[in-house]
Amino acid sequence: MTPDHRFIDSLGNLVEGRDNMRAGWAGYFRMVPDYTIAVEETYCDGQIVVMLGAAQGTYSADGALKPENRWQAPAAFRASIEEGKVAEWRIYCDNEPIRRKMAKA
Repeated sequence: MTPDHRFIDSLGNLVEGRDNMRAGWAGYFRMVPDYTIAVEETYCDGQIVVMLGAAQGTYSADGALKPENRWQAPAAFRASIEEGKVAEWRIYCDNEPIRRKMAKA
């Protein structure tokens, strides 16, 4: 990530700065320790990369990975690259699948 990295989630929430984003991802991986993205298609136009696929993981309120808390949703990701580093990362994904898991936990 660039030092002034920008992360924008599917609700439009913005996190600015590489250090803030590292802290944000650390918190997210505590909540969804097996979070992954599966990229099925990739499109590039200069410094912009768009990836289509899915986001998935298991919501874990207590550190346990319970099969009933597994979720998956179609997703798109857009990266802006500057000098070989990600300057901006945007996620377009329906958050409802994980929200339902969180509500039940």
